[in-house]
Amino acid sequence: MDARLVEFSEVLRQNGLRISVSESLDAARAVGLSGLADREAFRAVLKSTLCKRAQDVDTFDRAFDFYFSGAAKTFEAIDRALLERIQEEKLLEGDDLAMLMHWLPRLQEALSPLSQAALQGNAAALARLFRQSALQLDFGRLQSTLQQGFFSRRLLTGAGVESMRSELSGLERELTARGLSPQGLEVVQSQLAQALRSVEDAARREVQRQAQARLRKPTGGLNDRAFHTLGRAEVDAAQRSVRALAEKLKSRLTRKQASRRKGALNPLKTLRKNLSAGGVPMVPYFRRRRPQRPDVVVLCDVSDSVRNASRMMLLFAYTLQTLFSRVRSFIFVSDVGEATSYFKDAKPEAALERALAGDIISLASNSNYGRALANFARGELGSVTRRTTVLVIGDGRNNYNPANAWALEDLKRKAKRVVWICTEPRSSWGFGDSEMLTYEKACSQVVTVQTLADLERVAQQLIPA
Repeated sequence: MDARLVEFSEVLRQNGLRISVSESLDAARAVGLSGLADREAFRAVLKSTLCKRAQDVDTFDRAFDFYFSGAAKTFEAIDRALLERIQEEKLLEGDDLAMLMHWLPRLQEALSPLSQAALQGNAAALARLFRQSALQLDFGRLQSTLQQGFFSRRLLTGAGVESMRSELSGLERELTARGLSPQGLEVVQSQLAQALRSVEDAARREVQRQAQARLRKPTGGLNDRAFHTLGRAEVDAAQRSVRALAEKLKSRLTRKQASRRKGALNPLKTLRKNLSAGGVPMVPYFRRRRPQRPDVVVLCDVSDSVRNASRMMLLFAYTLQTLFSRVRSFIFVSDVGEATSYFKDAKPEAALERALAGDIISLASNSNYGRALANFARGELGSVTRRTTVLVIGDGRNNYNPANAWALEDLKRKAKRVVWICTEPRSSWGFGDSEMLTYEKACSQVVTVQTLADLERVAQQLIPA
């Protein structure tokens, strides 16, 4: 239950509630004192310890119902053992049934826990196995219903479904060797396949339950909506907002440069130029400022898990080229490719489509930040100078590959600064395959951007008033 409470606290954080570690500990202590016998008392204890604001009550109730109420439905189809089902439905009789009743219990003893639970119809044992597997997954990355198939497969793999498939095939061979007739084997094969399908269906229902608990119901204005919750029409509207933000930044930068056009007072030149008039009136002369040529290099993750955020960030990179004298834009998933020319020669929407069309790099591979950063550092480090600001945009999910944080450290030593714009909340860093806690140490600054409001805040930090 402690593990369930920790995970439920994370579910609430993903739905917008502010919950500290000490409050999670208070919830665990309170549940220990009140017990689990009364469901409504359990709900009240968690609500009083984890829910601080009145506006969070509806979110809490919704998350609680999905997270703690749906578990029974996950295994509702697994209610009878294989032998019990064969006997009740009279699928086998005579010698085949007697042989199966004699040998199946003995053969089951050598099977894996998942196979035993499925053949015995033990829903409680299946729930424990799924819980153990779920704790190894980072459901915080479940940001779209399109990802449910992937998480279902990962959940089944963690529970031991590959062993179960091979064991069921071996079980059929063992029963045939002990005298099961072809007709009896056909019935057993059908029942074993049904047991496997029941386990797979249970995994899908469990992932659906996890998704319903975690996916935040869209509320509030577009500026406060997380990128991954936006539909296609909303993405288009958000892109227009990003362009408006770029215009605002451009006017701010123009005013800033105009205000600094004059350098420091040049006293020698001022005195010399005013000698002929005796210093009346005094006309001041200033040293000319050397024109600054700031460089910006953008590396943006365009993998499926951050696709909506990538569109916003790539459009932001496009608009940066109107603000700074030299901007180079790179995209990556596992390999790195330069998209600078795409942004120079096309309109914003066309540039985005070309960059995300898969012509520059393969978009089908899994994210590998370590490989991408290492390849970029080896290939482009020579073009980074003390004027260069390096922007890395992505969630830092590395699929358990080597982090290669040394690449960021090399960039940091040569560049003016390395800023990582992370599309995941800080509460998710370090869980699962997240390397953000490692990457944070190798960067000059790390900021989180999940909404347009966040992007505007970060943009204003990059270009202060």
